[in-house]
Amino acid sequence: MKRREFLQSSILTAGGLLAPNTLDTLNTLGNPPQVENKSRGSITDVQGIKVGHFTDQRRPTGCTVIIAEEGATGGVDVRGAAPGTRETDLLNPLNTVELVNAIVLSGGSAFGLDTATGVMKYLEEKHIGYNVGVTVVPIVPAAILFDLGVGDAKIRPDAESGYKACQAATTQKPAEGNVGAGTGATVGKLFGMSRAMKGGIGTASIKIDGITVGAIVAVNAVGDISDPATGTLLAGARTQDGKSLLNARQAILRGELPQGLKSGTATTIGVVATDARLTKAQVNKIAQMSHDGLARSINPVHTPSDGDTMFALATGKAGRAANITLIGMLAAEMTAAAIVSAIRSAKGIVGFPSASELIRKN
Repeated sequence: MKRREFLQSSILTAGGLLAPNTLDTLNTLGNPPQVENKSRGSITDVQGIKVGHFTDQRRPTGCTVIIAEEGATGGVDVRGAAPGTRETDLLNPLNTVELVNAIVLSGGSAFGLDTATGVMKYLEEKHIGYNVGVTVVPIVPAAILFDLGVGDAKIRPDAESGYKACQAATTQKPAEGNVGAGTGATVGKLFGMSRAMKGGIGTASIKIDGITVGAIVAVNAVGDISDPATGTLLAGARTQDGKSLLNARQAILRGELPQGLKSGTATTIGVVATDARLTKAQVNKIAQMSHDGLARSINPVHTPSDGDTMFALATGKAGRAANITLIGMLAAEMTAAAIVSAIRSAKGIVGFPSASELIRKN
């Protein structure tokens, strides 16, 4: 049985996965919960979420902002060994602040964390943030990926970039591929950057029984990328002549040794969101479960060279709570779908062909 068929079958038949109000509906009406498959949708299908990109083609690089103007309960889970983050400690359920106003995903390595300053400026001007009496303090966690090896490393996203991303934010489906935080992203670096391919940013969503779950992911991984629905290898390390995919996993099992990479020279970062009403502890669990989507589509993942970080947001706009196991499953599914969409939407740049280009050449 294919993964999507299994997911839908589990949702329809496994009572333990459904929230109590869903079971009441089933018992009363004798009908399964409505499944609206929007895996080709976007995180902006979640009520209360806007997304904006800033893209700087000079290098290329950029940043992406995910805004919750009315606030959203936030969580985070960091699995990579070389993360670059800002304001992640406040997302711990033990800490005071409950609501997040925006999340920033950025290129530029640690320099890119400055984009959050521009996002804070924009939100403060709109009087969006944590009210401290004399002013509001926008709560803006952020994570970065390493793309300094692509083009001029002196060009990187800054506070102005973050501000411009906010100005571009909308509830419409955001662009994918070589935009925002995915502009300078690359994948398949185990055998050196000369054999890597173009990554990007992608998004996906699904609506089940009145609850929407979406994801947006900037894919800049050390590992190869596969479609977990089919097992098809999409992008990754190329053969020495650069004309086809090597399949790094099989190559290593044959005894071919990968090149050593410096720590922190990759990283996949993203956000999952739902319109269900969740507690801070529950949202952190969703962030944790979303990493399953990375593991299904990226191999290897969470390496010493990756700073893989996933945020989670719950806007509560659906007006009710929902089962955490179900939402966590969907978050992982949409994370994987967003990764696949990022790779399929990417366009090649000098030295880094895209998945679609490599397929056409072969």
